[in-house]
Amino acid sequence: MDQRTTEHPFETGLDRHPANFVPLSPVSFLRRAVDSFRDKTAVIDGERRFTYGELYERCVRLAAALADRGVGRLDTVAILASNVPEMIEAHFAVPMLGAVLNPLNTRLDAATIAFSLNHGRAKVLIVDREFAALIATARDQLDHDVLVVDIENPGLPDAPSIGDITYEALLAGGDPLFEWKEPDDEWQSICLLYTSGTTGDPKGAVYSHRGAYLQALSNALMFGLNFDSVYLWTLPMFHCSGWSYPWAVVAVGGTQVCLRKVDTAMIFQFIAQHHVTHLCGAPIVLNMLTQAPAAQRVPFPQTVNCATGGGAPPSSVLRAMEEIGFRVTHLYGATESYGPALSCVAQPEWDDLLPEQRYANMARQGVAYPTVAGLMVANPETMTPVPRDGTTMGELMMRGNTVMKGYLANPEATGKTLVGDWYLSGDLAVWHPDGYIEIKDRSKDIIISGGENISTLEVEEVLSRHPAVLLAAVVAQPDPTWGETPCAFLELKPEAAEVSEAEIIQFCRQSLARFKVPKRVVFGELPKTSTGKIQKFTLRERARGRDGAALA
Repeated sequence: MDQRTTEHPFETGLDRHPANFVPLSPVSFLRRAVDSFRDKTAVIDGERRFTYGELYERCVRLAAALADRGVGRLDTVAILASNVPEMIEAHFAVPMLGAVLNPLNTRLDAATIAFSLNHGRAKVLIVDREFAALIATARDQLDHDVLVVDIENPGLPDAPSIGDITYEALLAGGDPLFEWKEPDDEWQSICLLYTSGTTGDPKGAVYSHRGAYLQALSNALMFGLNFDSVYLWTLPMFHCSGWSYPWAVVAVGGTQVCLRKVDTAMIFQFIAQHHVTHLCGAPIVLNMLTQAPAAQRVPFPQTVNCATGGGAPPSSVLRAMEEIGFRVTHLYGATESYGPALSCVAQPEWDDLLPEQRYANMARQGVAYPTVAGLMVANPETMTPVPRDGTTMGELMMRGNTVMKGYLANPEATGKTLVGDWYLSGDLAVWHPDGYIEIKDRSKDIIISGGENISTLEVEEVLSRHPAVLLAAVVAQPDPTWGETPCAFLELKPEAAEVSEAEIIQFCRQSLARFKVPKRVVFGELPKTSTGKIQKFTLRERARGRDGAALA
């Protein structure tokens, strides 16, 4: 008998069936939570409390109200808000319609916000009144009609309405019995996240239901979330959809505590008051906590798990965090990888190391998440992995279900990032003998300031527009608060009138988001190679104060 034409018993009569194959979607986590924990507190926001039953009804009402206004499959719904319950609700309600959620970075300028709304073809914009002025400016730059829904802000009771309808009025008109369903195809798009670390216009990374589902479960597993977990929102929910934690906490039936802005006094108060077990944030958040005055430090008995990404926190910060009751885990990821993709899992034998070596190990980027199918540090020209010697540098690459689908309407950028079987991160790293990865440099000169990416080329472009500037180069300089900030080196035109640092900074503020503006400006001839290329390596050393040259 020819086995090539005969189906194998494992392939005969064992087909996919609605009972055994369901497309993955993080929206399913909320359905389970309301069925299982209806009366448990799901969300805390000041005096407001929502049980899982109430959270579910609000999400369904929002989905129904949006559907009544014409939002359907693959339509874009943008949201510009701080860490408020409405952000959590949008992460479930919008996918209930098969629509795509576009969380917007609240730190960006109006022009960039307008570009994102135009490029993503947003049909609806949900916005907190806190950002009324920003949206008023951005709205004038839109090339299509957008329904604006404004979230009333209790901290700004006299703020005028900026939208066509308020959020609560929208919900009130939504049918609580609206019938929704998970997607038929788990590859369907669920979120659109614009990067802030590129030259020119932002790129919109697109996530799938499958990727979001797996990332949420992977984060819950790696961070140790469970039914008793209380997660405090110190990480912006607009950043990689809050690293998937709006879904991850619901997946385990935990409680989410909202915090509009990072305020150390409130963080300590909430940790003690709500028995917080987990929080995330950029190294700046850790810095703020360790530097908080004694009067703000409300004691708490539990050890709080803290995950941080971006630049590696220094040993002094890791030590100080441990002393005040936090267990820190360093993560690595990108918008293109749904947030965290590597975690520096602490090994028990590290406890026997000298403190400096132990903290150095803790500051590495770590090992792959369970949902990362492949990870390597390799030569980007040959795609050959580098030796695991902790010295040889290569580019960090990965592949798996939690790598973005690609960049929206940008096949050229997608093709440069998803190469062969791999996602190329653009970060240069070494591979240690124990399998842990450590980032050494950023091949695209990206500056990470307070968890936000800043392109040096974008800043240099703005600087070059100043009439007195001949050449501009921007590098990262260490900053005790933000981790890194931009430092600008300027070579002025010979005939240029005298210009001050303050004038240059003010000039940049007219075109750049505040966090992208150089914090220091140095005037003088720029070091160049024999071919005229600016030696950024030398400038980085100067910015770090390592070559003895004065910064000013």
